[in-house]
Amino acid sequence: MEMNDQAADAAIELSGISQRFGEYTAVQNVNLKVAPGEFVAVVGPTGCGKSTLLNVIAGLRQPAAGSVKVFGEPLRGLNRRAGYLFQQDALLPWKTALENAALGLTFNGAQQKDSRSLARAWLAKVGLSGFENRYPHELSGGMRKRVALAQVLIMDPKILLMDEPFSALDIQTRQLMENELLRLWQEDQKSVLFVTHDLEEAIALADRVIVMSAGPASRPIGDFAIELTRPRDVTEIRLTEDFLKVHREVWALLREEVMRAHGQA
Repeated sequence: MEMNDQAADAAIELSGISQRFGEYTAVQNVNLKVAPGEFVAVVGPTGCGKSTLLNVIAGLRQPAAGSVKVFGEPLRGLNRRAGYLFQQDALLPWKTALENAALGLTFNGAQQKDSRSLARAWLAKVGLSGFENRYPHELSGGMRKRVALAQVLIMDPKILLMDEPFSALDIQTRQLMENELLRLWQEDQKSVLFVTHDLEEAIALADRVIVMSAGPASRPIGDFAIELTRPRDVTEIRLTEDFLKVHREVWALLREEVMRAHGQA
């Protein structure tokens, strides 16, 4: 996917971003653009600052240096144009799937009738018709993740930030959720920044894969275009020669950083 060089055309633009925690520099001088409708995955060793970047883009943390622009406008405060799907479920255990899916609309002052009607439609969209009145403890891990996805997408964010959202799921459920995500993304192609430790997942999902260096002072050191055909089935695409070729190329760089992070390089 081609990217426009004009800052105003980027859904996300990071310029010279650095973030510190006390004396520790997590990321340093990070420059990154995500185009409207582009699906970008970020991989790197543990502790390389991937989640830190998501928090900066979400407006949950102010960078120590650098700037963030969202659709060409400087980010000030919370990023109201982004939805954030965390690794851990953010569902309220005392509320049903329907109530959880409608939470964002409820907090924004929507009428209960309207918010529940839209939440019911979104639960159907993620394959949970008939489970509206179940509580989180009555749902499987994959079902809870579907509710969380509906909870974010119901707000119609233009940007979707995802921090290892499927890592806690078993492999079969994980692949089902990856395909579900691609199906939903294909409908309106939000700008997605997807953080994962799983290189196969990154390649199967994304238009581009960004490789971060080992920390401290981590930064992007690789930017790989993933020119696999769409629509994709994440299970089938992993078996193709084109996929394996890209995997070998990206892993050659990522492996060095993983080894360095573990002190073995």
